[in-house]
Amino acid sequence: MAKVKISPLISDQNELLEKINELEHSLNYQKKLNKALKQHNQHLKKTLERTIAIMIKVAEMKDPYTVGHQVRVSQLATAIAKRMNLSEKKVESIRIASLIHDIGKVSVPSEILNKPGRLTNSEYALVKTHPEIFYKYIKDIDFPVKVADIILQHHERINGSGYPKGLKDDQILLEAKIVGVADVVESMNSKRPYRDALGMDKALDEISRNDSELYDPEVVEVCKKLLRENGFKFEKVGNNHPY
Repeated sequence: MAKVKISPLISDQNELLEKINELEHSLNYQKKLNKALKQHNQHLKKTLERTIAIMIKVAEMKDPYTVGHQVRVSQLATAIAKRMNLSEKKVESIRIASLIHDIGKVSVPSEILNKPGRLTNSEYALVKTHPEIFYKYIKDIDFPVKVADIILQHHERINGSGYPKGLKDDQILLEAKIVGVADVVESMNSKRPYRDALGMDKALDEISRNDSELYDPEVVEVCKKLLRENGFKFEKVGNNHPY
């Protein structure tokens, strides 16, 4: 009985078709995997945003004078970060950190937070614990880049006079320096229990006078340009704000 010979060309073609089928299967699997990962990441992001919203609401129930404060700080800090051309990850970490930077104040008695007069030294010392207290709660959460560290450091000042660690200049994250400047500007521009709003001119004068001593000079310069030359405005934050 004669043996059937398979042409090398046909054999190569069959092998090629098999490889193509394998590749198509692999590509389809990769597409499905990418879709599943995208859906999972979207779910995680929504969960994170809901968690942030709850934390902000809890803090604002404790301290009504902070209504909208964290949201406005986030608006300015995020704008500064974008203008400084920071990476998308760093911008996002600044956005999240500034949205929740004062949550640690829930540990401070309401009568101190809402005291209409000047705080005593012991009362102020208690208020100053809020970054470290919140840091201990969130340091193990899988946030984007360095969110917990930004919150811990946002009251540090480059001459070492800040708190809680008394860090200096390069020891402080740039992201924390940005949130710190935005926090000062927004706080001075808003009414507090112990004083009326001081206004934007005084806020900008504060960061200008202490440029290179308390605040990072590049951050200060970008902040001033945003507010004086580039038309940055805080978006109105009402009782129904998304956070």
